[in-house]
Amino acid sequence: MTSDARAGGAEPCDAPQESASPSDMADRVVELREEVDQLKEAVTSHATVDQAIGMMVALGRVSPDQGWAVLREVSQHTNVKLRTVAEMILVWGRRGDLPPDIRAALEDTLDKYGPTQIPDSHPAP
Repeated sequence: MTSDARAGGAEPCDAPQESASPSDMADRVVELREEVDQLKEAVTSHATVDQAIGMMVALGRVSPDQGWAVLREVSQHTNVKLRTVAEMILVWGRRGDLPPDIRAALEDTLDKYGPTQIPDSHPAP
């Protein structure tokens, strides 16, 4: 017996443990699969946001931190999830399509951080 066991502490790690029931093991497998799916989604979302930040850096001539702030502010001002805003910006980069409310919020926010105007937008009067 170890001094911990004599003092009322935990048993050594190699002590026999109760085995989990098949039902408990199946529940654990389901939990782990859900966690893996969530992690895959997070990795994909992170890549999308990073690419949109890169577009803000290139087009808005801002720092990466400012690019993140631009995305965050556009998301907050339009009440659209940040990941969705990032996806819209990537589509805009490929096709030139950007919803008017997102475009307006993006222009306003970039004006606060960067010196340029969004390409193909009309100059302010």
